[in-house]
Amino acid sequence: MKKLSAGAGAGTAAKKTSWQEFRANAELSVLLIPGVLFFLIFCYMPMVGVIIAFKDYRNNLGVFGSKWIGFQNFKFFFTSQDAWKLFRNTVGYGLLFIILGIICAVFVAILLYEIKSRAALKFYQTTMILPHFLSWVIVGYITYILLEPNLGIINQILAKFGAEGKQWYSEPKYWVFILPVVNVWKTVGLNCIMYYAALMGIDEQLFEAATLDGAGRIKQILHISIPSLIPLMVTLTILHVGNVIKGDFGLFYTIPRDIGLLYPTTDIIDTYVYRGLRQGDDVGITAAVGLFQSVVGLVMVVSTNLIVRRIDPDAALF
Repeated sequence: MKKLSAGAGAGTAAKKTSWQEFRANAELSVLLIPGVLFFLIFCYMPMVGVIIAFKDYRNNLGVFGSKWIGFQNFKFFFTSQDAWKLFRNTVGYGLLFIILGIICAVFVAILLYEIKSRAALKFYQTTMILPHFLSWVIVGYITYILLEPNLGIINQILAKFGAEGKQWYSEPKYWVFILPVVNVWKTVGLNCIMYYAALMGIDEQLFEAATLDGAGRIKQILHISIPSLIPLMVTLTILHVGNVIKGDFGLFYTIPRDIGLLYPTTDIIDTYVYRGLRQGDDVGITAAVGLFQSVVGLVMVVSTNLIVRRIDPDAALF
């Protein structure tokens, strides 16, 4: 009885201490309210709509009045001819963007680290980050100016060299290369800044010791710079893996201009869901696809983190 009373007293003391800490940090706790309300209203409350994925949704009946059909929406999508194409494009581009993003960002960050002129460094950083703040609509117009079949800049350059212009917006095969190039151009500037900041945190004595041992810049990069960036690379990879199944809608919808001829290599799950919602005739199927997309993304993040934790516990997120 004494032990039980002592335990209850300890629990009360702990609760009292927590409440005292809350009151002591009341100003900081109040600052959390807008963020908490935002996630509750725009992220968690709409999750009730997940049940649409299991219903034969009808506008006149609403979410709760529509007939419950179980997993029929999932079955219809996965047995359709579009399922494999959408999954292949979404995952394929997602993995490609992660690999290209890491390689290009690390490469550019190392180049920036080698620049000694402060003015030149600021110029390059500013010009590379600028595309990140451009909307996909503007990037889409820039891309169209370059690729327009008749007056596009690239076709005019090809004509100057005696080559025949390409019908960029009629041939799906070209977009396997166009989309990754556009994505890297828009994102590499901001991504490389994180790696550049990590390089700035490396002890200069390591480079000085390597120089004294006769190591050139290439060997210093291979044996000092890149190994120092590996923990950050692993962390960002884990965070990006969840988006492998979720493509960038602006990129895949705006840049190819939603042209049906290009769907074999540009259509992903997000654009498919958008077209379904816009037409309004298969809301249940699109909801099922969106739910599948979210669940797979969660599983991939957790699985990747478990694998990393087994290899290097310090590099895991949780």
